[in-house]
Amino acid sequence: MQKLVVLNLDGDLSQGVKVTLEIGAEGDRPSIEVQGYLTPKPEIIADYELWRTTYRSLANFRLTPVSINVGSSLDEHLNNCRKLNNKLSEQMNSWLNCNSFRPLKEKLLKQLTLDDSVRVLIKTSDTWLRRLPWHLWDFFEDYSQAEVALSAPEYEYLPKSKTDIIKGKVKILAILGNSQGILIDKDRNLLEILPDAETTFLVEPQRSQLNEQLWEQDWDILFFAGHSSSQEDGKSGNIFINKTDCLTIDELKYALKKAVSKGLQLAIFNSCDGLGLAHQLEDLHIPQIIVMREPVQDLVAQEFLKNFLKKFSSGESMYLAVRESREKLHGIEDQYPCAVCLPIICQNPGAVPPAWKDFLSNPQIETSKPQIKKYRTQAQFRWRSVQVVLLSSLLITGLVMGVRSLGLLQPSELKAFDHMMGLRWEEKPDSRFLIITIDEGDIQYQNRMKMNMRWSLSDEALAQLLKKLDQYQPITIGLDIYRDFSVDSNNADLATRLQKDKRLFAVCKVSAPLDGAPEGIPPAPEVPEERLSFSDFVADDNEIARRQLLHLTPPLTSPCAAEYAFNLQIALHYLEAKGIKSYINSEGNLQIGNVVFKQLKSYTSGYQGVDASGYQVLANYRSLSSPQNIAAQISLRDVLNDQINSKLIELLKERIILIGVTAPTTTDYWKTPFSAKAPFNQKLIPGVFVQAHMISHILSAVLDHRPLFWWWPIWVEVFWVWGWSLLGGILAWCIRQPLYLAIAGLIMLLTLFGVCFAIFTQAGWVPLVPSALALVVVQVGVVFKYTAKN
Repeated sequence: MQKLVVLNLDGDLSQGVKVTLEIGAEGDRPSIEVQGYLTPKPEIIADYELWRTTYRSLANFRLTPVSINVGSSLDEHLNNCRKLNNKLSEQMNSWLNCNSFRPLKEKLLKQLTLDDSVRVLIKTSDTWLRRLPWHLWDFFEDYSQAEVALSAPEYEYLPKSKTDIIKGKVKILAILGNSQGILIDKDRNLLEILPDAETTFLVEPQRSQLNEQLWEQDWDILFFAGHSSSQEDGKSGNIFINKTDCLTIDELKYALKKAVSKGLQLAIFNSCDGLGLAHQLEDLHIPQIIVMREPVQDLVAQEFLKNFLKKFSSGESMYLAVRESREKLHGIEDQYPCAVCLPIICQNPGAVPPAWKDFLSNPQIETSKPQIKKYRTQAQFRWRSVQVVLLSSLLITGLVMGVRSLGLLQPSELKAFDHMMGLRWEEKPDSRFLIITIDEGDIQYQNRMKMNMRWSLSDEALAQLLKKLDQYQPITIGLDIYRDFSVDSNNADLATRLQKDKRLFAVCKVSAPLDGAPEGIPPAPEVPEERLSFSDFVADDNEIARRQLLHLTPPLTSPCAAEYAFNLQIALHYLEAKGIKSYINSEGNLQIGNVVFKQLKSYTSGYQGVDASGYQVLANYRSLSSPQNIAAQISLRDVLNDQINSKLIELLKERIILIGVTAPTTTDYWKTPFSAKAPFNQKLIPGVFVQAHMISHILSAVLDHRPLFWWWPIWVEVFWVWGWSLLGGILAWCIRQPLYLAIAGLIMLLTLFGVCFAIFTQAGWVPLVPSALALVVVQVGVVFKYTAKN
């Protein structure tokens, strides 16, 4: 399986590096994202500098037209260079095995198999992190199908290269620059024998010649052999194109941009010290670049090129061709130490590495002359019109669904969802539970009674409340109030009650990472773990809670370790008392009795690319004139003072009791799908009522057969949108009068809304906004084409 691993490195070796690890299948969005940290390790810089100085004291590099001579014996330098390289390897692996980075490495090893083909991208702008020989990481020893590449933190996604160009050869522009003191004829010979390739050689060209070739021709591969060097900061470099001219990449900036726009995919600089060159080439968004990270000698450069071209042109992937060719250099390290460290890929993450066959396209033979646009019969005119309508509808459908997949239609679709939710017919409050509210009057009552207030509900009031509730024998009691403190020592009975009453459930708050809060809220110390649950909700960008979170895996740093939602635990306890069990079925979905709660995914109907971590479902709120009418309510002070009417007494018996704060001073207020049309003072409702809606959602589905929300697979949605766009095109073709077409279009839009709303009343969420958009755009397009033609 092909995998893409990205390490985003933010920092440097002196101050430490924040690391974000992303893992995913090749071509897909990352399925895993984990953060970690690499501790400061400035010793690596010193070791690299020492190795680099020793390595660069060798001779005959393709660095500059002047040779560098060794000051002492060659054998001594070779051995010293190898020892320093081994020391650098040990320092790197010690750094990459630090405690703060080890969880990322363990996650990486867990997600990959030894047979996976893996691209590892190191995304960083720090010069020293880019210079490091990342292939020395012991990870690559175990994964033989993995290769590393460098990448800039900022990049642009590239358009796919043209596929309609008629050619049968891979087009290569080979620049053979200043060759003083080195041999580059072998490079030329290797390019000349390439299969299915057409190579244009520029031997020691003038700048104007090189510029003209880049502008005028379409190239797949750019190749350079000769002398080159990079600046010490690793941000720029020079190539010596002839005996007098030394160019920077900036001096070829516009020509290279033009070449990229015309299909240039790969640049190979088989010359010295190329990281500065690669940095400038990355700024020009060249998709793939292969350079030498340090000075390179002739034989090393030629052996690498020979093996790479052989493997790449025979069908091997570019990454694996580079790895195998690089590792083959180990056979000449007795004379050329550290040769394996030199070749490196620099990758634009927005592009997919090409295969050799991708540079080729089959010639297309034109078998007929262009048709003359003249319709001799009415039948021909009609057939042509059908083609226009059909192709227009297909094109617009593809465009609309593409825009939708980017999330651009999500705000409109969610507003439409809320609107239809508010239009549904009235439902009765759920009679299975009672909500005991704690408002400002209840808080003042506790203060007047000199109760020890540490939160909205004192220990004394809670103890009295639970004792009074005993006489009504409720099945389940949900305490939707945070108690991150122990019970007072003089309330031992309350502590015992919290610990032993199996009907009583309490909450804590996970917070991170779902709502971005820095920390959560711990649970009540006396409540056992099996009766603890999290109270977190997930809200969309407009702060409306449309999704119901049932399960999550809390971060290790969270003080709340509960994995199940408060609303789920309350519902399950009530249902178990009725003899109904829950389990995870073979498809990985939660099933309670005969009802399956289908898990929400990142791409579900109107949701496009949302964070669907944990186990989420789409909440089907009860449609009420006010969301706070979900169930019967009574205030805390009325219960404590026994001011309960006979109707409420019946609702207390063998029911679910929810206890929550409704005082306006609390921060536990939420928007719901009804908030848009609600009065100003009801746009936000207390969290205990949202919990009640979500508990009722589960109970109603299981006990009352109230439907859960459902949606279509993406392919059905595509056909649905295409069907409406096709109808719009047919309507526009049949009715060509703008006024009549506008009236007919309005009727069709109302029909579309009516159909979508009818399905919505049966809990089906189908595309409304994309269908309406496709219908209108196709109508405009067909009318415009017809008008322009006439």
